[in-house]
Amino acid sequence: MQAILNTFPGLSEEQVHQLGQLKALYQDLNEKVNVISRKDIDNLYSRHVIHSMYSHFFITFKDGSEILDLGTGGGFPGVPLAILYPNVKFTLVDGTRKKIGVAQEVISALGLKNVVAKHQRAEEIKGQKFDFVVCRAVASVDKLLAWSRPLLKSKQTHGYPNGLLTWKGGDPKKETKLLPKHEYTEVFHISDYSNDEYFKEKYILYVQG
Repeated sequence: MQAILNTFPGLSEEQVHQLGQLKALYQDLNEKVNVISRKDIDNLYSRHVIHSMYSHFFITFKDGSEILDLGTGGGFPGVPLAILYPNVKFTLVDGTRKKIGVAQEVISALGLKNVVAKHQRAEEIKGQKFDFVVCRAVASVDKLLAWSRPLLKSKQTHGYPNGLLTWKGGDPKKETKLLPKHEYTEVFHISDYSNDEYFKEKYILYVQG
């Protein structure tokens, strides 16, 4: 938690309070539904919460924008991002009912008003479009882009065109090679902002929609 406060010094008291509740909430819920590996729950803040929030340094979501967290599991990166951006609307979806149930309980416990979690797959989303799709360790980037592209708004309001942001690890070239050469991508290395060895090969891949 201290690393988050050091990295994001401008957080409000409410945001700090909400973030501070996450560990106890996930520890309790994880006993019922394993959304975070049991050996990793003690590293919730350093490996899951702050990991989710690092996208802020690459693309900052504007107030009023709409973000889809695809395959959110128990709420990552969507829940930490919803805390970080209280004036942005987040929709979290996952095809596994038990996992999305965890996200729903966390959202309710924190009193987050800017986020909803649904038991739903990408292809089942109708009548709603988003500025960005975010996802963390769900599938290969080519599949994620195919699912995401139909759900993106045509109107652009950010410095970056609407698109996909996916949290990955390892060699970025293995992912980008899965895409046609004409696709525009950028790789944001988290290690540029963190000295934590855990993030040495972690990156966020942006693909223009």
